[in-house]
Amino acid sequence: MPSCPRSARAQRTPARTRTPAARGTPRARGRTASLEDGEVARWVTRDRSPHKAPPNQSSQAATPGTYCLRPPLHLIGMTHSRATQLRGDLRHRVGPAGAASDYRWILSLSDEAERLAALNEHLSTRSYVQGHALSQADVDAFRQFSVPPTDLRLFHVVRWFRHVQAILGGQHSLSAPDQPCGLQASKGRRGQPLWSPPTGTEPCRLRLYNSLTRNKDVFIPQDGKKVTWYCCGPTVYDASHMGHARSYISFDILRRVLRDYFQYDVFYCMNITDIDDKIIKRARQNHLFLRYREKQPQAPQLLEDVHAALQPFSVRLKETTDPDKRQLLERTQRAVELAMEPLKRAVDAQLPAKETSHGVEVLLEAAKDLLSEWLDSRFGSEVTDNSIFSELPRFWEEAFHRDMEALNVLPPDVLTRVSEYVPEIVNFVQRIVDNGYGYVSNGSVYFDTVKFASSEKHSYAKLVPEAVGDQKALQEGEGDLSVSAERLSEKRSPSDFALWKASKPGEPSWPCPWGRGRPGWHIECSAMAGTLLGASMDIHGGGFDLRFPHHDNELAQSEAYFENDCWVRYFLHTGHLTIAGCKMSKSLKNFITIQDALKQHSARQLRLAFLMHAWKDTLDYSSNTMESALQYEKFMSEFFLNVKDVLRAPVDVMGQFEKWEEEETELNRNFYDKKAAVHEALCDNVDTRTALEEMRALISQCNLYMAARKAARRRPNRVLLESIALYLTHMLKIFGAIEEESALGFPVGGRGAGLDLEATVMPYLQALSEFREGVRRIAREKHVPEVLQLSDALRDSVLPELGVRLEDHEGLPTVVKLVDRDTLLKEREEKRRVEEEKRRKKEEAAKRRQEQEAAKMAKMRIPPSELFLTESDKYSKFDDTGLPTHDTEGKELSKGQTKKLKKLWEAQEKLYREFLQMQQNGSVP
Repeated sequence: MPSCPRSARAQRTPARTRTPAARGTPRARGRTASLEDGEVARWVTRDRSPHKAPPNQSSQAATPGTYCLRPPLHLIGMTHSRATQLRGDLRHRVGPAGAASDYRWILSLSDEAERLAALNEHLSTRSYVQGHALSQADVDAFRQFSVPPTDLRLFHVVRWFRHVQAILGGQHSLSAPDQPCGLQASKGRRGQPLWSPPTGTEPCRLRLYNSLTRNKDVFIPQDGKKVTWYCCGPTVYDASHMGHARSYISFDILRRVLRDYFQYDVFYCMNITDIDDKIIKRARQNHLFLRYREKQPQAPQLLEDVHAALQPFSVRLKETTDPDKRQLLERTQRAVELAMEPLKRAVDAQLPAKETSHGVEVLLEAAKDLLSEWLDSRFGSEVTDNSIFSELPRFWEEAFHRDMEALNVLPPDVLTRVSEYVPEIVNFVQRIVDNGYGYVSNGSVYFDTVKFASSEKHSYAKLVPEAVGDQKALQEGEGDLSVSAERLSEKRSPSDFALWKASKPGEPSWPCPWGRGRPGWHIECSAMAGTLLGASMDIHGGGFDLRFPHHDNELAQSEAYFENDCWVRYFLHTGHLTIAGCKMSKSLKNFITIQDALKQHSARQLRLAFLMHAWKDTLDYSSNTMESALQYEKFMSEFFLNVKDVLRAPVDVMGQFEKWEEEETELNRNFYDKKAAVHEALCDNVDTRTALEEMRALISQCNLYMAARKAARRRPNRVLLESIALYLTHMLKIFGAIEEESALGFPVGGRGAGLDLEATVMPYLQALSEFREGVRRIAREKHVPEVLQLSDALRDSVLPELGVRLEDHEGLPTVVKLVDRDTLLKEREEKRRVEEEKRRKKEEAAKRRQEQEAAKMAKMRIPPSELFLTESDKYSKFDDTGLPTHDTEGKELSKGQTKKLKKLWEAQEKLYREFLQMQQNGSVP
């Protein structure tokens, strides 16, 4: 422990009068030396040698010309070993001097003598003369004592007690904890006032919707900032569709937010299911159909085979109750029958094979699915080569990765394939059997759900307990090839599920202790995740439809393997995706692949659509949804372009820092309010929808500010706007809506441009814009409309083809913006369409006015006496002025009818007079 440094005041005091009191508080110095001082002086040593340390201190602690005011701990009522242990605890536990935690440990000592000795040891390292300021912790600690200790060997406790008492102005302040901690006036030297830390606010904590509790739970990783995350990947047997995009874009957003916003160290694992009943069946059927096609069947043989295939197909159609599947089967049947008709006529007419070849190709294409299933039922058991079952998933896995890259979905940190983890799966199954939760039956291994559920330390179906016993869901989980009566009879309970399936002929197989077989569906994730992430992971993710039975069975078998009940801490499930309010289905012709979607909208637009919906709720992929995303993108893009235009305005170094007025202060306050709101939204289950709305509101406030500055012909504050734009850019990067590095706003030039297109071409465009402005000014002054028309053509027709937009503003410089070419062309077409619509409406209005004028003029030409004469179907008699008197039946008109007709006659008389006047004036058209 370092010795107490010698103060400047002590150095000026004669040696014979230097006592501890001479180094005390101002109040202490005013007192006369007493017996206390004499007794305490025994513990004061002074080292006058530049190299030699006092007897009770190490050479490292000694400082020439300083006092040591610390008595050895073993002299204050304790053994040397206890003193050494206490000093070691002090070194280990006590942090910076004056910290509240120091006192908490010291004052927690139960033995009073040890507590005082430890306090004395701690205070020996602190000197208020050398700058150790009095803190609230000091005051709180010394309030434990009403009077100083009587044991004068505890010199430092006495010294600091007097110091605190002097600063607070009396003993009453120490013994009254309810008194305010502010300094009172005291005699002697003025001390520093006490400092109190601000109360602050409770920080917002991240909460995630956990399917295990069906609540938003505070997210607490198991190992500091490290987050282990396993996500169920696709079963690769067909093209990826928008349902896949729903899950993987949503999880990509969550992953980015946890990693880049909340600064967690995320280790993200995902699997590829390349062994599955669907893959086996599809690969086998593709192989058999390709072999059948290579034989080039003649028309009669093809017709015979298709007819044979239609028999079991018709039976299947009758047994299908699902309306969507039934509709798809009916459409397939109609397509096959339509393709058969012309080929059958050609065969009946005995046309040569050359003329029927086209009909054969058409029928083969229409009947592909029909023939594939028929061939599989006859020859499927003959397919034994495992490579046949690996080619299909390899092809579609590559397509899946290309789709994810196109959607800007980050690749996983590690990717696992079932086919690569078969040995680990076998070991995993064996341990479950050894633990008593699995049993072998006819070469297959099943999980004993009854025994697992009856165990005190386990619980089955944690996610969807109400679904236990749902045989339809359980059979879908087992797979199409594993729900035969024979397979179902192998189970002890209908709820048991396969860990390992004995392979039948026509299925891939691997050796294992129970005979050749293949993994069950649920076991793959448990074995691969367990191998990589261990007995417990932080997050497991998947689609909502995987909760039962897949994820519930995963939990059961994994906890049976590890003999725990916490394999997953947080289970996250993304919501469903519908297409215009309907379930996505091939039978409804609304099945949209990712590639189809990318032909209509960009990856950014798709991601914005997902960001504008809660990740755990159903998302409806529709024209309205995408229109909202397009409008949001345009709104953000325009803001970034406007800020870039402000930042391009020339300004000197001093000019970029301008005095803030009320508008800037208010905008900055709103900026920080919106940042806090975004943070609160992200803490609330990563609510990106609310976050985007808060960002939109911030941009609206910026737009109002810029518009007000523009109206006042004043420059907006570039530093403030740049800060806001950079923050928004940063958030969009975190969300994955900005695909590559961009200093500010959306990148120009598309993905992989390889250079900063904006920085390269903008100086030239700015020069062109300024030249154009000068030419337009001269053209207006010299009245040369042809030049103005050329300038407008440059703006409206030429530059948009190059992705450049010019915005002319009266009295202000032209704004130059680099925009995506396709966007500009769409804008131009929309502008032309609007202008054409306006022109058409204007012409129609003019035509209607002309027709009305012509009709009015035609009516004006009619003399009032002839007004009703043409209405012989209503009236039969008229008076001398042409006014009707009787109806067609010869009845005299009532007074009321006559009165109404008289009014019409008088109105016509007025019109006719106007016509005669116009005729006299020569103004009749």
